[in-house]
Parts: sequence; C-alpha cells; structure tokens
Amino acid sequence: MQQLRMPLLLIALLAPALGSAHHGLANFNLNIDITVKGQVTDIAMINPHSWVYLDVTNSDGSISPWKCELRGGTVLRRSGWTRDMFEIGSEVTISGSPDRFEENTCYTGTITFANGESLDRYEQIIDAEKYLRKAIEISRLDNGDPDINGDWAAEQVVMTDPRGLEGTLVPLSVADQFDPGEVPAGGRAFQGSRGTPESFSDDPLVTTWGRPSPLALTEAGRAAIAGFDGSSTDNPRLRCETTNILWDWAFDNPVNRIEQTEDKIRLIYGTMIFERTIHLDQTEFPPDLKPSRSGYSIGRWENNALIVTTRGFLEGILLADANTPHSDQLQVEEQFRIDPATGALTRSYTAQDPLYFAGQYRGADTMYISSYAWEPYNCDDRSYRSDL
Repeated sequence: MQQLRMPLLLIALLAPALGSAHHGLANFNLNIDITVKGQVTDIAMINPHSWVYLDVTNSDGSISPWKCELRGGTVLRRSGWTRDMFEIGSEVTISGSPDRFEENTCYTGTITFANGESLDRYEQIIDAEKYLRKAIEISRLDNGDPDINGDWAAEQVVMTDPRGLEGTLVPLSVADQFDPGEVPAGGRAFQGSRGTPESFSDDPLVTTWGRPSPLALTEAGRAAIAGFDGSSTDNPRLRCETTNILWDWAFDNPVNRIEQTEDKIRLIYGTMIFERTIHLDQTEFPPDLKPSRSGYSIGRWENNALIVTTRGFLEGILLADANTPHSDQLQVEEQFRIDPATGALTRSYTAQDPLYFAGQYRGADTMYISSYAWEPYNCDDRSYRSDL
C-alpha cells in the first residue's frame, strides 16, 4: 500500500495539468470502435495534437481523405516516436474512435504499420523517463546560490488503458501497477473517456469544459467569467496563446528551460512561446510597472529555496477549464526547491486576487532533470479545423 500513496498524491498535485491534458478528447466518441486502413499522405507531429493523414480506398474504389489524431509532437518525440515511422505511401491500419463533428476524422488508439508492428497511443518506444527520480548533487554558482540551470521535464502522464480509450491518467512511472483501463481507488475516470457520463452527452464540449471554479469567486469575479465558453476561442489555449505563469509551467507535461545568473533567472516555458524573468537584484517593484501576461517577478534565495513574488498581470484566465478568471490585481507567490534525494524541482504556489477571489488558490508541481532537450512549442491546433 505504501507504494500507491505517492502516485495518488502526485495525481492530486498534477490535477490542474491533468484536467485539460486532452482538450480535444471531447471531440471524439470513445464509446464507438472504428478501424481505418489507408495509405499515409502526411504526418504532422505538431502541438498540441499530432495528425496522420490517410487516403482510404472505399468499397466502390473511390478515395476518401482521412485524418487521425495522435498525442502532441513534443511528447511523441520524447517517447521515441519519429516522422520516419510514417513512410509516405505506406499502408497503416488505425483502430480508434470517430470524431463527433467531422467526417473522416478519428482518434488513434492503436496504429499498425506496413511491417506488422503495432503501437498503442501511449506506448513508449524508448525508456524516456528512466532519468526521472534519481539522486543528484546540487551544484552552486560562485555566490553560493543553488544552480538550477538546464532543461527540466514534468513526468509524462499516460492513460491506464494504453490505447487511451478508457481509465484515467497516471504518472508514467507507476502506470504498470494498474490493469488496462483501471481507475485507482479514490480516483475517477478521465472526463470523456469510454463509459463516463461526459462520453454519452449530446454536447460533450459543454459538459467537459463547463466545470465550476474550484475557487470561491467574488461577485466581480463571477461577473467577469459570465458567458465564458472554454470550448471556444474565449479560451486562450484554443487561440494558441499562453494562459498564465502557473498553468503553463506544468500543462501537458512539458520540458522547460531555466537560464540562471547571479542577478536573474529566465524561465522559458515548454508550452506556447512564453518566457519570464525573475529579478534577483531587486527588492522593490518598478513604479511604472507595465502589465503583461507574465507579470513582473522579484526573487531571492532563502535557505536553498527560491522565493518569488509576481504582480503586474494583465487581466486574464486562471483556469480555462474551470471558469476561473483573474484580474490585474492578481499576485502570485512561488517557492522553488530542489530535493537532492530524488532530483525533483518542486514549485509550490499561492495566488490571491482581492478583486476576483474570495480565497486563495494553491497548488504545486514537480520537474526533473531532462535528457530530452527543450524545443519550441510552435502551436498549431488543428482539433477544430476541417481545412487541414
């Protein structure tokens, strides 16, 4: 039992990221099985979702173009998948589920290549996470501050069903502890997965995206989010735009880059194109602070912990999938700390907004030293586009 406590705790800590890791899942009816066989015409290993394009020969000899969705390009490459696997003109067979809204579009559960080899949606071709959770020696800058330079990866999460059709998301390091499609005790099936209430809804986007805010909002906060539609371009993620410094650091289990000097720390996020600077040589905020999506961050090292205060935000969305706005009065407190026993870089945070929040929003996330290098996200969301 002791082994399972940490995974369930980790699932709880990752909840903001897990809740929207597959925002396109609601597009597909995972209660229906289909098989698509055709010749590969293109492969787009892009973020947030990849697509394989096929020419399918119908019973009357005519050709129909199909597209089938895969996980995001970064996570596929991190798992060992390559473009070379999808040889143009080769025949593949895809078993999965149909799109609810677009014809000739499917969700890929398992893909079988011309050579007979098959891969499930979440299959790891390389031992991509072997480097995680290992003891490290904390190096230091000349002034004695812990050195956190480098690329840091959030642990991948995968469905307990390797095909991604049922069950729930769990950290990759413990996925083999569960039967296919199993939901851990105390957990719940992923929204929209096979057999869930959302999967039977006539309007799954509303059901999946319409969750109430987990944070008590003021009257002004409730008014600010009234009419917000997280399944539309109201949601910055569906405009390929960054959300905020909390959400995007862990969203979709990214690889993030940290560039550190004695005076500044630059955080380059692995989702969207998002950067922020933590100023270590300042103790006061500039009087002419210009609001931005990243805000203005001042930090200090204290007992090997990096303490960061950020303010000066543009009004925006704290949680797009849970109807939670924030105003320009948002202030975020973060603490970054390295555990040399596990190599974990843990960030805990508290967000308060006296205009929109009736309380505080708290959370935490964890990164590890990455053997897969940071890469530009280059968002190209084709989940809601029929022209590609």
